[in-house]
Amino acid sequence: MSYIECNNLALGYDGKAVVENLNFKVGKGDYLCVLGENGAGKSTLIKTMLGLIEKVSGDITYSDGLKAYEIGYLPQQTVVQKDFPATVWEVVLSGTLASGGFRPFYRKKEKELARQKMEELDIWELKKKCYRNLSGGQQQRVLLARALCATSKVILLDEPVTGLDPKVTVIMVSHDLHAVSYATHILYVDSEDSFYGTKKEFLNSDKADVLGKIKGDDK
Repeated sequence: MSYIECNNLALGYDGKAVVENLNFKVGKGDYLCVLGENGAGKSTLIKTMLGLIEKVSGDITYSDGLKAYEIGYLPQQTVVQKDFPATVWEVVLSGTLASGGFRPFYRKKEKELARQKMEELDIWELKKKCYRNLSGGQQQRVLLARALCATSKVILLDEPVTGLDPKVTVIMVSHDLHAVSYATHILYVDSEDSFYGTKKEFLNSDKADVLGKIKGDDK
């Protein structure tokens, strides 16, 4: 069974579509790499799947008990995020709020989950350090641990990362051509002719020819 299935999906703003007829599904254990040129609608797709903006038309179906708020999200960092004045432990632990809601304290099971994810990503020894004093790679692992605390099913990435639990289903927007090697499936977003299929199907299609054109970030 698929966690997420999109049929005849049209995305855009204020009722005006920037991309139409998207049809794809994300199953348990899949690693879906979302590709496309600047302005194709990749960021719009991510925002729609997270429930931040409304779809123009079509259907997004969540199955196997998955709710939109249970999707973990690891965005590209902003300057403000990189200078966040909190300890590593506080940042990671805050990821558990997605499931438990806001409370003045954390439960034992939430603390244990945070510890587990930090140990898996080899950042437990950094728990008392200030987040903004870490290297870029360390900060990325901290934010990944935080995102993994928010979900045990699906995680959305705005850039490739290492250290992911293979049990977690991944949807990754990428401008890094090497990221395709991680994928099991490819969604190429195009305003006129989108593509969805396995990595092998994509590499054997005419869409693979545009890989060299993909760079930068679309808005």
